[in-house]
Amino acid sequence: MSPTFPRKKTATPASAKPKRTPKIQQQDDQALETIEVKAVEVTEVDVISNVTSEELNQDEQRDRLNLERKVEHAFYEAGKALKELRDRRLYRSTHKTFEEYCRDRFGFTRMSAALKIASVKVMDNLSTNGLQNAETSKGGLQERKMSTNGLQILPTNERQLRPLTNLEPEQQREVWKQAVQEAGGKIPSGRIVQSIVDKIRERTKIPNPYREGEICILVPRDNPDLRGKGGCWGAITHAGDFSCTVQTWDGEYTVKIEHLKSLELLDDDCKSMQQLCMRLRRLHQVADHDPSVDWLLQGLGKQAKPYLSALQARILGAMEREYGLDGKK
Repeated sequence: MSPTFPRKKTATPASAKPKRTPKIQQQDDQALETIEVKAVEVTEVDVISNVTSEELNQDEQRDRLNLERKVEHAFYEAGKALKELRDRRLYRSTHKTFEEYCRDRFGFTRMSAALKIASVKVMDNLSTNGLQNAETSKGGLQERKMSTNGLQILPTNERQLRPLTNLEPEQQREVWKQAVQEAGGKIPSGRIVQSIVDKIRERTKIPNPYREGEICILVPRDNPDLRGKGGCWGAITHAGDFSCTVQTWDGEYTVKIEHLKSLELLDDDCKSMQQLCMRLRRLHQVADHDPSVDWLLQGLGKQAKPYLSALQARILGAMEREYGLDGKK
């Protein structure tokens, strides 16, 4: 049996003794306990909401609508200006051709300028047939309102108008109306407009406006197969119901008719460009040709004109002689 020893009493250290809270501190703690603080989170949405809820006076509202119209219709005004510059030949003091003028002055390609000009006609058709934006008064403020048939909304860029350029005026209006409805009453994208045009073409069999032998420019738009081919010209070798086969200097492409833009040349000019296309194709097919050949082919392949300059003719002829192609027609 193990011996037992008496327990020693352990003294509490002085530092361990509980400290008495001063009365002043106790009173402060009691006061703090009775204060209830509610945290309110201020979000960015609240700030924006407070800012946007401020009403505009009549002058400010008028200025806002005018500025919005300018932003929405900037492409339309550009197209109108380009059309007048072209029709009146106001570029003639500095440039020989409208194409060169657009490139040097605005950085526009021939196709880009042509699309802007073409959009004017379509926009005018939509704007003069009850499709224009209406304004109604509500609470002292002007607001845009879409009519019950969904035709009050107008395009805001040329991409939305491109699929409409080959349609009749009535078809243009009908397609745009359906596009607005499909977009939920908002401005439709060019893709929505194109999808509706495709459906109508399949249903109504809109005739192909192009013919064999015609010279056209390739318009890539949303076609990934034509990437990098914008502005290239070619001769139509087959015209189907909804598409055409186009022969260019570097190959053949089967494309929908909305990916083509006719140069509207006379028959003799079309034949001249067909012959030029064959010359370029033969040169392109020469094995292990010099890189300078490609530079020339790419340049002439985008020069949509039925003739060559004197220098271009000499250079092309020299390259053909270099590879034994001179004398071939």
